[in-house]
Amino acid sequence: MPTSVIAVANQKGGVGKTTTAVNLAACLAVAGRRVLLIDIDPQANATSGLGLEKSPGASAYRSLLGDGPLLDKVRPTAFERLEMIPSELDLCGVEVELARTENHLQRFSQALAPVREAGRFDVILIDCPPSLGILTLNSFAAAEWLLVPLQCEYYSLEGISMLHRLVNQLRQTGANPRLALLGVVMTMYDGRTRLAQQVVDEVRRHFGELVFETVIPRTTRLAEAPSHGQPIIAYDKYSAGAAAYEVLTQELLLRLKV
Repeated sequence: MPTSVIAVANQKGGVGKTTTAVNLAACLAVAGRRVLLIDIDPQANATSGLGLEKSPGASAYRSLLGDGPLLDKVRPTAFERLEMIPSELDLCGVEVELARTENHLQRFSQALAPVREAGRFDVILIDCPPSLGILTLNSFAAAEWLLVPLQCEYYSLEGISMLHRLVNQLRQTGANPRLALLGVVMTMYDGRTRLAQQVVDEVRRHFGELVFETVIPRTTRLAEAPSHGQPIIAYDKYSAGAAAYEVLTQELLLRLKV
């Protein structure tokens, strides 16, 4: 089975991007897939969300600059079939250094190629920074698929339109002709408010079948899980959040035709 590479991105912070990356990675592993989660966000929230330390030299930083294979950065997690390349603060400096290199948008793609070819993983998830800087664009150039978590609020629509244009631009310029939008995940849904349902309806009108049927609820347990270094299915596997991410995982596998 070829490795699927999915960038999880939204240039707006606080929309459930890292929560979605971490929990999808864990649910895919529980579903029997061999998963690699790459934390390319200098804030390193996905790293701490899976209980890993932020250690100097542990991130993809040196590999992005051509210094050492990315496979050497892979670390085990506490969860079977789920491995990770953690992040750390030094990734903040890589944007400046990458900008000075040749083919600066292709550095991540080049570093990731041997990881894909090794055949160790069925799915590689990339947790991107909440911006459209060089690290995010590198992630888009390295991925086949873009997954966009979208908070149930009105400003969200502006962001998704921009990302859609960016995907088309990367395809047309040849930076990544195979990149496609895998789907939009509505997050932080509060069923008690009319606004949340109105936003979901509006996004579905705009993007139709690209919007996943599964909607991720806003719950206290989902918010608590990262502080314990656990995905929701380990922290509280019978919670509404765990159920939502398990169903979303099955939807995602159907879209990947796996």
